[in-house]
Amino acid sequence: MESERHHEGSIPTGAPANDRSSRSTASFAPRLSPWIATGIPILVIGDAMLDVSVFGSVDRISPEAPVPVIRQENTIDSGGGAANVALNIVAMGGTAHLVTGVAADPEGERLAELLRHAGVSLDLVATADRPTTVKTRFLARHNQLLRLDREVTTPVTPACEEQIIAALQAKMAECRLVVISDYGKGFVTDRVIEATSQLAAQAGVRVIVDPKRRNLANYRGASFIKPNRRELEAATSLPVNDDRQVEAAASSLAAATGATLLVTRSEDGMSLVRPDGSAIHMPTHAHEIVDVTGAGDAAIAAFSLALAEGRSAEEAMAFANIAAGISVLRPGTTTVSAPEIEHERAVFAGQLPVPKGSRVSAETALLVRAQWRRQRLTVGFTNGCFDLFHPGHVALLRETARQCDRL
Repeated sequence: MESERHHEGSIPTGAPANDRSSRSTASFAPRLSPWIATGIPILVIGDAMLDVSVFGSVDRISPEAPVPVIRQENTIDSGGGAANVALNIVAMGGTAHLVTGVAADPEGERLAELLRHAGVSLDLVATADRPTTVKTRFLARHNQLLRLDREVTTPVTPACEEQIIAALQAKMAECRLVVISDYGKGFVTDRVIEATSQLAAQAGVRVIVDPKRRNLANYRGASFIKPNRRELEAATSLPVNDDRQVEAAASSLAAATGATLLVTRSEDGMSLVRPDGSAIHMPTHAHEIVDVTGAGDAAIAAFSLALAEGRSAEEAMAFANIAAGISVLRPGTTTVSAPEIEHERAVFAGQLPVPKGSRVSAETALLVRAQWRRQRLTVGFTNGCFDLFHPGHVALLRETARQCDRL
């Protein structure tokens, strides 16, 4: 799964709406109002999995084979797939109800407990003939060395489909929006997709899809579909190396499905392409990348909450960009919180409240530096031994300050 993530806060740019060619290549840098999303109810359906991150250190190669030996230091359980989407929605300030399947095994119990503890309400469909999906990642100094998957990807039984549809019927009227998180593990069948679209249409609720299957036309009826660049290329057999190519490929799918496509493009940011062929592009928001695991889940959670809050698709894309940029800063599968999104939005908009000359933490200093970078300011740095402050120090600081906008 690709992660997505620097653009300066400003008003939208682009050509008049009647200029199709100019409009298609417009860039977008929105002026965002504060992040709120208080308690907005989102219904999530899809493949949930248990993500296990095994952290350790490597200081030797095995004498038995040319492989690293990991000295285990810590193990962390996280929700993956649809579970991670639901967990992110709650962490970002929303309310999530998750319809998913788990087996009656220890991993399923751990996943269910993790979700309930975080405040996610659940409809768990028993999948007796298949184990709970588990992805175990081995990391050393934030570098992923190996991933071990335990999964069965055959479609769930018709009896399971009936339980899924019944759960959706019971909850649809209570939600503001539906997210289908299809990881291709067999829970989201064609019948389930069709039933979700029909129930949502009857309730007047929009559907957003994070797809993994090759034929995206199966998601017809959704309002938004969020493929990454690789998935878009696989679905259309068209190149997707630049803005124009992404527009062409996404436009064909948007026309076929009637949905607006949010294409996540890793280091190239995001693109929003509507069924009429109009498109806008947003550069990446990431400061650096530590681990892309789960960034797409954070992006669709923020996108969904922003839409459910009544924001435009362009604003929702900007918040998805921010959320993904925060997610990739940490190793393993993690969630992005509402305060983190609002803090980054404030930095993004040049509104970080740091009094001039005040002492700040290293983390805040990095955020302020990022804010100055977006404002295109030249930043200077100097250091020294200031145990006894003397005129030489003053001269050093004054001369350094003359060379830059911010010291």
